[in-house]
Amino acid sequence: MKMRYVVMPTTDIRRNLATEQYLMQSNKIELPFMLFYIQKPCIIVGRNQNTFEEINEAYCRKHQIVVTRRLSGGGAMYDDLGNLSFSFVVPADRRLFGDFKQLVAPVVTALHAMGATGAAVTGRNDIVIAGKKFSGNAMYTKGGKTFCHGTLMFNVDLAEVTKALNVPADKIASKGIKSVRSRVTNLMPYLDKQYQGITTADFRDALILKILKADSLQAMRQSEYHLDSEDEAQIEQLVAKYYANWDWVYGNSPQFTVKKRKHFKNGTIDVRFLVEKGLIQEVTIYGDFFGTQPVSDLQAKLKGLPFKHAQLSAVLEGQHLDNYFAGIPQEEVLALFTSE
Repeated sequence: MKMRYVVMPTTDIRRNLATEQYLMQSNKIELPFMLFYIQKPCIIVGRNQNTFEEINEAYCRKHQIVVTRRLSGGGAMYDDLGNLSFSFVVPADRRLFGDFKQLVAPVVTALHAMGATGAAVTGRNDIVIAGKKFSGNAMYTKGGKTFCHGTLMFNVDLAEVTKALNVPADKIASKGIKSVRSRVTNLMPYLDKQYQGITTADFRDALILKILKADSLQAMRQSEYHLDSEDEAQIEQLVAKYYANWDWVYGNSPQFTVKKRKHFKNGTIDVRFLVEKGLIQEVTIYGDFFGTQPVSDLQAKLKGLPFKHAQLSAVLEGQHLDNYFAGIPQEEVLALFTSE
């Protein structure tokens, strides 16, 4: 019997990751099996990363880029509808864990057959071509099963990768595992002519056929698994518990500090935040400004808040900030405290 596979029915990364987790934990599909998913613009940070440190939060919010955290380690990845994600779920084997080259071999072999003969696994967990990365991979094991999942940058908007993941290095200091930025490329130009200009979904289907060594998906109907209502209900619970949950996506970030400093006509404000599990533990405000009220009062109002733009803005907008920073316009102080 051919290896079974699942084509995710949605373009929401949160549901797709929840589906992957659910199917891995359940016994609905016999091992090994494959998953394929395409999603709208999103960033997926690794399990051990500081989300705040990896993303340009203001840009993501403005452009409605979904941010979530996955179960596996590794670095942050940007996806859009030009990217194809894949996952292999296999029996856990200590010899295999960390052996990305062996686990992603079916994909690499299929890409060679599609014309990308220079594709190769390199370093710890990347697939490259012509010296540029087009795939990042990560791995997770639990309950006797392992999944190895990765991205294939088929026709991604490369300009968005830099904008969405660009965070000033001097702004945040933490012990989180930082992503290593690599030169990236799209895969499409390296494929045979018949794969030029096709959609990501068409590329997915062609890749599945190459992996399964089949002539048509019609002939592979029995190999495809379709989610039922029981699956959907369980997946929705995982979305709420993990992938759409602020505590999981941001609150799981390691302790970090943020420094924000600006010189105004009536003084310099230097504010430091200590954040742990997504909550502001300490706020310290320095500077040569004047005010009729001690900044310790303002610090106390901010302590304990989630380190979120909306919450900080709501509290600060309710204060007469001129009492703390005389002569500095309220909107400018607010912009400094809530900037990303």
